[in-house]
Amino acid sequence: MPIDLYYVPGSAPCRAVLLTAKALNLNLNLKLVDLHHGEHLKPEYIKLNPQHTVPTLVDDGFSIWESRAIITYLVNKYGKGSSLYPEEPKARALVDQRLYFDIGTLYQRFADYFYPQVFGGAPADKDKLAKIEDALQLLNTFLEGQKFCAGPTLTLADLSLVASVSSFEASDVDFKKYPNIKRWYETVKTSAPGYLEANEKGLDAFKGLVNSMMKK
Repeated sequence: MPIDLYYVPGSAPCRAVLLTAKALNLNLNLKLVDLHHGEHLKPEYIKLNPQHTVPTLVDDGFSIWESRAIITYLVNKYGKGSSLYPEEPKARALVDQRLYFDIGTLYQRFADYFYPQVFGGAPADKDKLAKIEDALQLLNTFLEGQKFCAGPTLTLADLSLVASVSSFEASDVDFKKYPNIKRWYETVKTSAPGYLEANEKGLDAFKGLVNSMMKK
């Protein structure tokens, strides 16, 4: 049976799943969710995901959401032994820590700062911007002396974080002033399989959405 991914192209979490599928050479049956017209609030979607969020993955009747849960599931099921999510406990714990840092700190702070401006017309909040800068400094520290964010090889942590960090390009947050992040970002762009299709196209869609919303 096909693996269905309910997604929105511009969403960073959705792009993390697409990057993972490319790295695993998995074909996903992509199902676009029209958030503007409330498709995520329809009963059939809520049955799949009571939190009515994207992305949502359905694999042979099994439904899972939250992108970091999805990408670890995909490797556990379809990429046994893959260095994307190493099986050695300490190496895996480091990948998990970076994934939790992404969802709980970096991407969360970006969303708290930027999305009220885009979708609510709120002014930029200097205190929230300072929290983003603090998170970026932490990521820059994680990358000191490291090719990738959880060690010497590309992992799920890089795929999730690059989807988040690339989204900053649509904002006024200059992540490239952090030298380790700038180096890592360029490395992942050339190392992640199918980066252009899996992330860059969706990033362009996100930038287009931001531009259209900010003009209102």
